[in-house]
Amino acid sequence: MIDHSDIWNTLDTIAAHGHVSPSRMAINCGLDATTFNKSKRCDVYGKNRYPSFRTVLKVLNTRNMTMVEFGTICDRISAQRLKS
Repeated sequence: MIDHSDIWNTLDTIAAHGHVSPSRMAINCGLDATTFNKSKRCDVYGKNRYPSFRTVLKVLNTRNMTMVEFGTICDRISAQRLKS
């Protein structure tokens, strides 16, 4: 089962595969540089925040990826987490 951390780790992995930081990936996607900061992954009350679908689409379009590729990476990350 995919959880909050898997989504964010997928975005981090996509950035790493592009040889950029999450901050640089955000800028390359036309987003604010802080969009993918770890501090923005939860709100001030500790509730998980998720990237919007629009944000994910910007990443996919900028990196020329499909939703299937995003899902494959996310599934792999989830499976690794569940094995631990």
